[in-house]
Amino acid sequence: MQDEHQILKKVSQARYDLEAADVLIREYLPFIKSEVSKYTGTYTNESSDELQIAMIAFHEAILSYDRDRGTFLHYAQMIIRSRLIDHDRKEARHKDHISLDKENEEGDQLIDMITDGRDKTDEHMRLLATQAEISELSKVLETFGVSFKDLTTSSPKQERTKALIQKMIAKAKEDPSILDDLLISKKLPIQRLTLDKNERKVLERHRKYLVTMLVILTNGYEIIRGHLWRVLKGGTAV
Repeated sequence: MQDEHQILKKVSQARYDLEAADVLIREYLPFIKSEVSKYTGTYTNESSDELQIAMIAFHEAILSYDRDRGTFLHYAQMIIRSRLIDHDRKEARHKDHISLDKENEEGDQLIDMITDGRDKTDEHMRLLATQAEISELSKVLETFGVSFKDLTTSSPKQERTKALIQKMIAKAKEDPSILDDLLISKKLPIQRLTLDKNERKVLERHRKYLVTMLVILTNGYEIIRGHLWRVLKGGTAV
């Protein structure tokens, strides 16, 4: 098994490179299968629903991981197990709900078959939508001189800073012309966001993060918006 430093380098690249993500998922497929087998208590074959869910969960772990969550593989374990539990709960609810429904000639309940197919399709569509949003946002941020890697160093850590950024985002939501200025000038309109010199200094240190959050506001990246906003613990949705 690779050391944590090597894993983190690959995870960092895979977060914003779909090909790298595919390579990493394939590389750790034995690990993913092992986690599924631990959960189900049986051998995991390539076509099982549980394995497909676990692979999507591993990719989710790639997208949402940060160092505060501990080692990557431990975090991926938790995400995989959580998604498998969610899946079992859904299956249990479906069975309880349709227990009196008609069966087909093979004895399979028809609604069960339809629901299973819909669940797998929904998971796949959510994954594709997430990948598309990441790709599009990355290209837009490049025009501002911002990359996803910048978010690691410019993300706020102190509660006061998080609260200040929440305040600035709320102000931009109330005044769409601020967002227009940002898109046209490709510069953060700090003077329009705050009148306090000390606040300006704080925002300058987190400029790239705030630019990213405001760009998300202008284009409606719902999936990424929810993920990034969780960095501002206790904040409301963008």
